[in-house]
Amino acid sequence: MQENTVGVVMAHAAWADGSSWNKVIAGLRSEGVKSVAAPLPLTSLADDVAALERMLERVDGPVVVVGHAYSGAVIASTSDEKAASLVYVTALAPDEGETVADVFYRGERHPRAPELGPDRHGLIWLPEDAFAGAFAQQASAREQALLAATQRPLAAGCIGVPVERPAWRDRPSWFLVAEEDRMIPAENQRFMAGRMNARTRTAPTDHLPMLTAPAEVVAIVMEAVREAGSGR
Repeated sequence: MQENTVGVVMAHAAWADGSSWNKVIAGLRSEGVKSVAAPLPLTSLADDVAALERMLERVDGPVVVVGHAYSGAVIASTSDEKAASLVYVTALAPDEGETVADVFYRGERHPRAPELGPDRHGLIWLPEDAFAGAFAQQASAREQALLAATQRPLAAGCIGVPVERPAWRDRPSWFLVAEEDRMIPAENQRFMAGRMNARTRTAPTDHLPMLTAPAEVVAIVMEAVREAGSGR
C-alpha cells in the first residue's frame, strides 16, 4: 500500500501515555497513514506544547494533529504551520483566556466522576477505582488494571493556565463526542464542538475510545487526513 502524504501526530491525555493510541496507530498504518504519538511530560502546558512541536518536527509534510481529553488544549496551542487540521477525541477545547479547568468543570458532573486534587507534590493522580468507574468503563478488567498500574499523573499547573488564541479558530477541526463519557460529559463535549464549528461524530463510547472503540477514532481521523491530502 502506498503511504499517504499526510501524517498524523497524536497527543495523549492525563493518566495515560502514548501507548493509549496503539490501536489507532495500527489502524491508520493499515490505511497507509504514518502516525506517531508525542510523549508529553504532563509537567506544564508549555512543556507539553513543546514536546508536541518536537514531534511535529520529525514528521514531513502536512500533519493532522489529534488530541485526547487534556491534550485538546495542547494541540490547539501549537503554532507549527505543519498542523493542517485538528481532531478532538472527547477532548477539552478552552477558548482564548479560558483554562483547561474552566471547561473540564463546566456543567453537571457524572455521578461516577472521581474527585480530583493534587498531592503534596502538586500532582493529580486518578484514583485506582476510577479507571473502571469512569475513565474506561467499557474496557476489560485486565485493561483497566493495566491502565491504573501505568498511569502518569498530571501537574496541577497544567490545567490552570489561560490559553492564547486556539488553533481551532484558524484551522479545520473535527470532534468525536463520546456519548458514554463519565469524565467529560457528552453535553459539555457538544458545547465545545459547537462553538468550534467542528465536524462532529458521535459514538456510544467511554472516555477512552482509542482503546475501547478504535475504529471510531480511525474513521474520524481519516476524514481529516483525506481532506488535508486533497488540499482543501
